[in-house]
Amino acid sequence: MEFSAKKVNLSKQKTACIVVGVFENQRLTDHGKTLDATSRGYLQMILKRGDLSGKVGRSLLLHAVPGLAAERVLLVGCGPEKDMDDARFLNIMTKTAEILRSMRCRDIVFTLHQLKLRGHDLDWKARQAAQLIRDRLYTFDYLKKRDPQSRPILAKILLAAQEASEVKPIQRGITQGVAIADGVDLAKDLGNLPANVCTPTYLAKRARELAKGVRTLSVQVLEERDLRRLKMGSFLSVTRGSRQPPKLITLQYKGGKTGTAPVVLVGKGITFDSGGISIKPSAAMDEMKYDMCGAASVLGALAAVSRLKLPINVVGIIPTCENLPDGNASKPGDIVTSMSGQTIEILNTDAEGRLILCDALTYAGRYKPDTVIDIATLTGACVIALGKHATGLIGNHQPLIDSLLAAGVTAADRAWQMPLWEEYQDQLQSNFADMANVGGREGGTITAACFLSRFTKDYRWAHLDIAGTAWRSGSNKGGTGRPVPLLIQYLIDKAGR
Repeated sequence: MEFSAKKVNLSKQKTACIVVGVFENQRLTDHGKTLDATSRGYLQMILKRGDLSGKVGRSLLLHAVPGLAAERVLLVGCGPEKDMDDARFLNIMTKTAEILRSMRCRDIVFTLHQLKLRGHDLDWKARQAAQLIRDRLYTFDYLKKRDPQSRPILAKILLAAQEASEVKPIQRGITQGVAIADGVDLAKDLGNLPANVCTPTYLAKRARELAKGVRTLSVQVLEERDLRRLKMGSFLSVTRGSRQPPKLITLQYKGGKTGTAPVVLVGKGITFDSGGISIKPSAAMDEMKYDMCGAASVLGALAAVSRLKLPINVVGIIPTCENLPDGNASKPGDIVTSMSGQTIEILNTDAEGRLILCDALTYAGRYKPDTVIDIATLTGACVIALGKHATGLIGNHQPLIDSLLAAGVTAADRAWQMPLWEEYQDQLQSNFADMANVGGREGGTITAACFLSRFTKDYRWAHLDIAGTAWRSGSNKGGTGRPVPLLIQYLIDKAGR
């Protein structure tokens, strides 16, 4: 899909469709007024008949409008004319993208990024338009017999500029939006692949492909023997029941000055989570292929960083394996020694994500990081606490937390801070080891983060629990690609862009 920016004469523009907005009072946007004048009041006549209320989500497709070179005009409801806010703007973009998905147009001219929105410039509005159109037109049908009629055919989208001076900012927004959308699509694809395809070995292969031909990006893959040499006993305890070999994948992006401390992203990569001996209920267990969405988001973020050529150093670390029951699998009550030397009593083998992350977080210290952010589908408790709307955010450095919260608002990929109080640490006490791997039902998201915090005392650290936001269930089941937009916005801000 190709996006572009250009100042155009809408009346004379040859295209399959022009998209313009209509407010609830049947008032057209500025672009709509231009088309109405050319058509000698045809659009306003249609509106006066009451065929379109102007409410968000409503639309009307017109063919062969008099005086226009365009084949169609799509009128899109934008709600009240005044007091446009972020939520309504994004809802308009989303609903419009869904309409475009069902249309058989190969090219369109889009104008809704020109809606007036306090606090945001054209860059941001164009970026969101590009991202949301890509998001709603995404399909995952690689493993199906493809029906050409069911696939969107939209290939070219021109974001119209009213003045020549607007072309550059719109194009900047498009560049960022497309790069982020590419990263999101990669994360979605990896999450949507079944676990018999997307294995730890497959993730390592995709990481190498990502770095191929990119001078600033390199990849290292550590095998099981390397993990044993590093004494990653906690990580290795999770993979004991699987026949798939574990991997520790490290990607280094060097876009900043040599010697500048990197931002390290650590992504949980459990390519299938049965729960191990503490086996999960069978209902919806197929969705446990999404337990590697933290790893997928790291790969998606590095892909976008590379495309945007951000002047920053970033390291991505992905511990990846399966968690399956077997005669050799870890058992409740087992005690293992982590890379840090701290011992862990495994009370529940289904709390395995923290067991691979803790060793990866210790390993992250080798890069003398400026900041470490881990991303994980870690706890069902986070879904109960925050639902599917906000990512859980916990950390040991408030300025870092604040930066991530702000990035989430800007990226429309929001997070919500939860406490990391010392009182919660007591729930991890063990009679036999330095700590237990679970802290009971109460505050499950927080105690999981408390566990990870014991391995991050030497640097600034934040934890993103994406259990509720990384994928959708039900009839629209599929990966969302979150929190790639949040991560990229944080890195853009960090790089001073």
